[in-house]
Amino acid sequence: MERHYWLTLAGMPNNSIPSSYPALKILPAYTGLNTVEAILQVPRAKRLLWLEILFNEQLDLKPWQDLPEVKDAYQKACQWFTTYRSLIQSVVPRVSLPLDNGKIDQRDYRTFAEALQFVTHQP
Repeated sequence: MERHYWLTLAGMPNNSIPSSYPALKILPAYTGLNTVEAILQVPRAKRLLWLEILFNEQLDLKPWQDLPEVKDAYQKACQWFTTYRSLIQSVVPRVSLPLDNGKIDQRDYRTFAEALQFVTHQP
């Protein structure tokens, strides 16, 4: 069953979003890309978008919320948040993502752990 979430992230109206908005925290270090537009053009970066969603609660995805790859990344972030909620919130204060008990792929654990460590060392 496909799950859809309303991306409840604050932001500017769609017609006034500059390409530099929103500020990315994780993916520039992983990919060298600084905008969501650029990330959506690179397959490897798209596969890592869930990490940015998971650890950057300031991220505004409203302009891209209807794109399948953004919906998938958001759902994956919700699944990882549900599974590791206590760990994430003990290290990175953030508002809860919607809970999703869907199965996570443990092959992504190392990437998750590296990103979690990365965000704990950011100012």
